[in-house]
Amino acid sequence: MIFNPIAIDNWSRKPYFEHYLNNVRCTYSMMANIDITRLLSELKKKGIKLYPALIHMITKVVNRHSEFRTCFDSDGRLGYWDCLSPSFTIFHDDDKTFSSIWTLYSGEFNDFYSRYLDDMKIYGSVKHFAAKANEPPNTFPISSIPWVSFTGFNLNVYNEGTYLLPIFTIGKYFQHDKKILLPLSGQFHHAVCDGYHASVLFNELQLRADTCREWLPNN
Repeated sequence: MIFNPIAIDNWSRKPYFEHYLNNVRCTYSMMANIDITRLLSELKKKGIKLYPALIHMITKVVNRHSEFRTCFDSDGRLGYWDCLSPSFTIFHDDDKTFSSIWTLYSGEFNDFYSRYLDDMKIYGSVKHFAAKANEPPNTFPISSIPWVSFTGFNLNVYNEGTYLLPIFTIGKYFQHDKKILLPLSGQFHHAVCDGYHASVLFNELQLRADTCREWLPNN
């Protein structure tokens, strides 16, 4: 993993970054329904779990854009990671708690899926907030609320407001007009990305779902 510092004085986004970090520090949420009709059908045919497929889709698109990889490092430097891996929540049905697990990202879905299954086998029943230790700094959070098809979701983070990476929340999919739709919410920091960038991300996620036959295994 490589952290690339940003020379702020030469950065085209400098005035927007400074405004939304220093003058009007704010994050915003955007929610969209992703059509997963084809994706869900293909996954069921192949016996592949939906959650890791969605995690990989989100991570794949996030890694295409430096806006979503921009953050402060442990030394307080502004920059962007060359690649992010997902840190995601899992649910313990017996006591209704959850844990967080991270899986090393791979651009190839098969590789990532194998790593996900290995991590779930080892850490899936570990009941700690952070079930898998030694989480690297280049991760971003994904969580799932599969019990409700929400129409909006706003995550309120009460800190200094300097967490710049995106945060995603997946809802319960539902049927509408012969389509299977999945609510997906993203929390973004306005200092590093605008509504345009978030819109590109959601549109690319939809394209990823539509073209799932190109990246899912053939067998």
